Amino acid sequence: MRDGNHSAGGGSGVSSGPGSDGADNGTGDPASVHVIIGSSRARIVLSGEIDADLGVDLQEASAAAEESGLQVEIDAHHVTFMDSSGVAFLARLASRAARPVRVLRAPPTVRFLLEVTRIGELLEIVDVDPGIDLDDDTSVPGSAPAPAGRRGGHEDG
Repeated sequence: MRDGNHSAGGGSGVSSGPGSDGADNGTGDPASVHVIIGSSRARIVLSGEIDADLGVDLQEASAAAEESGLQVEIDAHHVTFMDSSGVAFLARLASRAARPVRVLRAPPTVRFLLEVTRIGELLEIVDVDPGIDLDDDTSVPGSAPAPAGRRGGHEDG
């Protein structure tokens, strides 16, 4: 992404997007896209307003996650708004991934969009402890599937 910041320790952390420098320009919640590559998972952390302004950043994040060949997770906990650009990003990731893409800690607004657009049917939507270790290959501890939108599951009504 634009600023090219990388974290130490073998993984890569990249952040970008309007407001990623910490400045709030008063037009809404600052948006950011971060990619973290662990030994077993690639996590894309989204925050703020996920809209068309982040199009290039979302494409770059998607490419980085896909190139890793790892399980892809989207941490959406801090998303305050998402438009069709964000939904298209999730649909594109889900359709290209070899394994179900996980959406972690999705707020109600994101869950609603995934349900209405039916994109949630292509994703695994889970609530997860924010302290999960990206290098831990075990199943997601403390996770609970969302009532709708879990790939291969069924709705219990």
